[in-house]
Amino acid sequence: MSIRWTYAFVDRPAASFARAHAFWAAVTDTRLSEFRGEQGEFVTLLPGGGADACVKAQGVDSGAGGAHLDFAVADVPEFVASALRQGAGTVAEHEGWAVLRSPAGQSFCAVPWHGESVRPPVVRGSRLDQLCLDVPPSLYDTEVAFWSGLLAGWASAPGSRPEFHVLRPPTGLPVRILLQRLGEERPEEERPGEDRPASAHLDLACADIAATRARHEELGATFVSQGASWTVMRDPAGGIYCLTGRDPETGGLPSAR
Repeated sequence: MSIRWTYAFVDRPAASFARAHAFWAAVTDTRLSEFRGEQGEFVTLLPGGGADACVKAQGVDSGAGGAHLDFAVADVPEFVASALRQGAGTVAEHEGWAVLRSPAGQSFCAVPWHGESVRPPVVRGSRLDQLCLDVPPSLYDTEVAFWSGLLAGWASAPGSRPEFHVLRPPTGLPVRILLQRLGEERPEEERPGEDRPASAHLDLACADIAATRARHEELGATFVSQGASWTVMRDPAGGIYCLTGRDPETGGLPSAR
């Protein structure tokens, strides 16, 4: 089982989809592909300079959206079988690809690899390079074990804080995973009718968080809160994401260069 490429998906409500893809195209210095899907709900953010896309956006009919990963693999059935052995559940099977769900309810997809190999460059001192899984305490250890087992070729290690665990992909893959243990269980009222205690958001590695924040606010984002080495933002479609103080080239903390 070999993961050849990763896509970060920006999932936002259909009513605000246009605001979402316009903002994220500007942030990543990309242009939009043709829209796909029965309702034009999918679009790829295409970089220039011969690089391959690694960010897509989706308009969702229900819920607040969030983020998920697509794993581009050489053998989709093999990857799906491996995920199921590790404890994943099947959400939907399509011709050539599948939607799966982790034990904590985080969706992800297995899709065919089409030769993607060239990572997009850093843009204005930042790079969208990380999916952060926000996991309630009761499911955190199970979720860490699941992703570590599924992504056996990735480096799995505790992060810079006790509540973090990092999964670093092999060199060349564009998106890594950070698991974050929440301080408390996610209340039912935050997920009415959903059996999905986990959620996810996207992180950008920033050489200068303040400068990146100013640029994003010019594009319509708003400040939410300040963390130890990150800034929480809200995009024009209402989605949460973070600006983090990491090296945009390597994804690591500055001291790990």
